[in-house]
Amino acid sequence: MKDEDDRPQQDGSREQKLLALVDHTLRDLQPEAPAMPPARLDSSLDRDLALDSLARMELLLRAERAFGVSLPAETLQRAETVRDLLIAIEQAPSASAERDRPVPAAAAGPTPPNDDEKVQASALATATTLLEVLDWHVQAHPQQLQSILVTEESEQRLGYGELAAGARAVAAALQQAGVEPGQTVAIMLPTSLAYFHCYFGILLMGAIPVPIYPPTRASQLEDHVLRHAGILANAEAVLLITVPEAMVVGRLLQARVPGLRRLATPEQLAAPADGLRPVDIRGEDTAFIQYTSGSTGNPKGVVLSHANLLANIRAMQQVLAASPSDVFVSWLPLYHDMGLIGAFLGSLYVGLPLVVMSPLTFLAKPDRWLWAIHRYRGTLSAAPNFAYELCLKRIEPTALEGLDLSRWRLAFNGAEAVSPDTLKRFVERFAPYGLKQEAVTPVYGLAEASVGLLFPPLGRGPLIDCIGREPLALEHRALPTAEEDEGAQRFVSCGAPLPGYAIRIVDEAGQEVGERIEGRLEFKGPSATRGYCRNKEATADLFHDGWLDTGDRAYVAAGEVYLTGRVKDMVIRGGRNLYPQEIEEAVAAVEGVRKGGVAVFGSPDPATGTERLVVLAETRLEGGSALGRLRQAVVSAVLGVLGEPPDEVVLAPPHTVLKTSSGKVRRAASRNLYLQGRIGKAAPTAWLQLLRLSLGSAALWLRRLGGQLAGVAFALHAVLMLGLLAPPVWLATLATSSPTAAWRLGGRGARLLLRLTGIPFRVEGLERLPSAPCVLVCNHASYLDGLLLVAALPRPYAFVAKRELRAQFVAGRYLKKLGVAFVERFEVRRSVEDANRMTELVKGGRSLLVFPEGTFVARPGLLPFHLGGFLAAAGASVPVVPVSIRGSRWVLPAKCWLPRHGALEVEVGVPLPPRQEDEEVFAAAVRLRQAARACIAQQLATTEREGG
Repeated sequence: MKDEDDRPQQDGSREQKLLALVDHTLRDLQPEAPAMPPARLDSSLDRDLALDSLARMELLLRAERAFGVSLPAETLQRAETVRDLLIAIEQAPSASAERDRPVPAAAAGPTPPNDDEKVQASALATATTLLEVLDWHVQAHPQQLQSILVTEESEQRLGYGELAAGARAVAAALQQAGVEPGQTVAIMLPTSLAYFHCYFGILLMGAIPVPIYPPTRASQLEDHVLRHAGILANAEAVLLITVPEAMVVGRLLQARVPGLRRLATPEQLAAPADGLRPVDIRGEDTAFIQYTSGSTGNPKGVVLSHANLLANIRAMQQVLAASPSDVFVSWLPLYHDMGLIGAFLGSLYVGLPLVVMSPLTFLAKPDRWLWAIHRYRGTLSAAPNFAYELCLKRIEPTALEGLDLSRWRLAFNGAEAVSPDTLKRFVERFAPYGLKQEAVTPVYGLAEASVGLLFPPLGRGPLIDCIGREPLALEHRALPTAEEDEGAQRFVSCGAPLPGYAIRIVDEAGQEVGERIEGRLEFKGPSATRGYCRNKEATADLFHDGWLDTGDRAYVAAGEVYLTGRVKDMVIRGGRNLYPQEIEEAVAAVEGVRKGGVAVFGSPDPATGTERLVVLAETRLEGGSALGRLRQAVVSAVLGVLGEPPDEVVLAPPHTVLKTSSGKVRRAASRNLYLQGRIGKAAPTAWLQLLRLSLGSAALWLRRLGGQLAGVAFALHAVLMLGLLAPPVWLATLATSSPTAAWRLGGRGARLLLRLTGIPFRVEGLERLPSAPCVLVCNHASYLDGLLLVAALPRPYAFVAKRELRAQFVAGRYLKKLGVAFVERFEVRRSVEDANRMTELVKGGRSLLVFPEGTFVARPGLLPFHLGGFLAAAGASVPVVPVSIRGSRWVLPAKCWLPRHGALEVEVGVPLPPRQEDEEVFAAAVRLRQAARACIAQQLATTEREGG
């Protein structure tokens, strides 16, 4: 009985020891790679841990030494998971009488029984991807409510199990549609449960979601199409998911985005989930691209990984003390970071219900937002400042009878400048309905930080700082002053950085400034983006010595951060810094000015060398006298704020001021409208816009058709040249008597083929090739790679190729003449024997040429490198020479037999030092593999056409 009682403890110790051994081996194999998630018993040695046959052999040898057992040879072939290896260890005969000492358990502390929230927090803290978070909820409580979609007529409920099932159906359909992992899929959907299915379905099959907003008004059709065509082209989206009503817009976008192959509705993306092919998703993989408000010609897509999002969500959860007992109520758009990350993904991670409604529902009747908080006992909700202002202006007292907001513990105000007056009036207006002052919570974030950056302490309420206007405008000093002082300027604190984040304020020279000195706000943190999608210039401008520029101005006082305005929106007139938000608020309060229809911006004045202050205000008034009085009232309002008048007041009809999809004023775009003289001009009718877009799309289609015809002509010419050259070269090669002669003949034929097809071909670094035996390792991107190496290299190298080619009549005979070394890829024991044979070949004076990736795929990027060639180099103590091929993936990608015209390059890198006498073979192989991969990746990053 004692042995039986002890056995579970021994088994547990053995399990922990094996997992630790696997983790240690992985770190030895990838010493420079980012930290990987800890191995689990069900981790696949191939798929999850990326251990090739030689790496598995090393793991088995270490396991034998660590556990004092002798593993049977078939373990190398049969063990597919860590659990299989554990079973083999338990069943193996002991190589020593000494038993292993138990490994101490991790010091995580006991989890109190029946404490579901602590169990959940512990489990989710180790998740590395959003998919793992969803999987945990599905396993723990598949029927638990995840979200409720509230419409005017009804409500729809979604559980975690249903969300996962819908995501699998979407993922399977996307795979059937030909979407590959790493490609981008755009989501142009209104708020719906289908949005959640599509988002996770795209993630599940390894693609990248790109949320964009659906079209709203017909009058803005042209602007919508032009802006989003730039976004989709920059993202290189291959598929667009939208509703049937937006298919016309989808087709106009498709005509302008060459790579956008297909449009689909959510209903069309529902394939049987049993056909879904699993894809390995890691924390560093992109979880979505958030496009910030920008111009049509230079869209900025913030690239955010699973690790970024989880780090930000966890930090916010910690500060907000969010738990599954909370309820989040949101009308925020799901194409916006505050709605997608803050509301949806944040709620999903914590495991709290999300009540979601359409933004259009809120805009039509703002009281529905407050009644949803009442009805569903909401505790968390967020909105931009304009939403709180809308509630103050549009909700009648009669619509609030019986409203209870007492459970609303955090009312976040963010995503745009926070108005002190709005905060005060909102609390005063809704305090009788249970709203607590400390619930009103100004926050600050930006897409480049995922979503959140600054949060105030819980339970404090808004903190407002009154400072003198002149010191700030002229000297950037935020000097305190009394609120009643003339010229006092008020700013709202957004709190302090989230745990694990840091901020600094810098001046124009990039030097950090002291307390109460205004400057640019920069930050660091675990959720910071790695840059903008395919926009190197904007990415370079974003980073300053490792800090990210927010584009906002701020100052710090007593540890609190106060935002003063956007850098690009600030108007500098006569040496004074003027802040548009404050002026816009004052002008918007003038009777006759349309609320939310004011834009203040600077206009260059060459005569004075400074900027003119322009106020653009919308109004419904007509007639010279009425407009004259309104203009004078606007001037008086600006005088009251600044003490001096604006240079120009432009009164315009409604909908002149341009705004983003989230309702923010686009000051730069409105300024361009003013400079182009288009203020007051009626927008073209929807039919005219549609006609112009259609004509433009037709012209683009004709140009693209011409390019496609030229591409087909080139492909047919290249295939014809290959058909004429290949047979005589093949026959002549069979008649050669040595690999040297075969190589020389093949090189001449390959170079002639490239000349006849007009493909530019350049070779660099041949002088770096050692005269003594070595191992050349090269990236693999296309079937062209072997031909290019034969054309480039002056003497024969023993290609290392898969064993299956040996039996082929055409390829096999040709490769044998070149002296190719055939190796096994699938049968593990033979692949180890082949690795030993490669070592002997090198020791015997042969030089090898290896594609360490083993295969190639259509998408850019290096695949993991196998150890075989590096072990051969380490065993024979010869140098490894990294070689990079550029352009071949473009000219002839995977799964394609018609080539495209493009430049091809082969570059020979600097040889890597061979293994030293005192260096272990395995360690040397790992070192050589890491160094070679880094060298090739650097060479490809500089000029690789397809980005891989």
